Amino acid sequence: MLRRKARRAEGVAEPLDTVQGVDDPLDTAQERRVRAVLALGGVPQSDLLDGVQQVRLRLLERAASGREAPRDVSAWAAVVASNLAMDWHRAKRRQERLGERLASLRQLEHPSGEDSSVLSLAVARGLDELPDALRQVVVLRFYADLPVRGIAEELGIPEGTVKSRLHSAVRALRARLHEDEVV
Repeated sequence: MLRRKARRAEGVAEPLDTVQGVDDPLDTAQERRVRAVLALGGVPQSDLLDGVQQVRLRLLERAASGREAPRDVSAWAAVVASNLAMDWHRAKRRQERLGERLASLRQLEHPSGEDSSVLSLAVARGLDELPDALRQVVVLRFYADLPVRGIAEELGIPEGTVKSRLHSAVRALRARLHEDEVV
């Protein structure tokens, strides 16, 4: 590691086998979290592996460029995954398959009853209707389990903005669930 930093400082390119020998920058828990953020952000199941690899790549590129590692790799990875999901939304429409993807994700984690499936689908539809900025803070707060302060730092916005977006999003989701008579 120190040799690599010294070579980088001298401008000497590293051999490929040195880069390939680097340990995985994401541990198992962080990878599951990234997968969950991507899935809840609307990325299809078939694209989740690519999304996880993109997060790994960005973390490795950050290290290779000489920038210091993020203070909280897990939070950083969740925010990068959230941004990747938003990018995916801009490129493709996901309306038709969001409920199906989230329901299948739920079944893999917890075999659930009919009531839970109905609630999952209703929440998925509610998330789908939220603007990107509101959806992003909801996923980061409630699914990636980041604190408000962490979300604000990672997104570069004030804590009050995060709280305001969360409040608006939860109010909209609650109204949607009551409208669908799910709760």
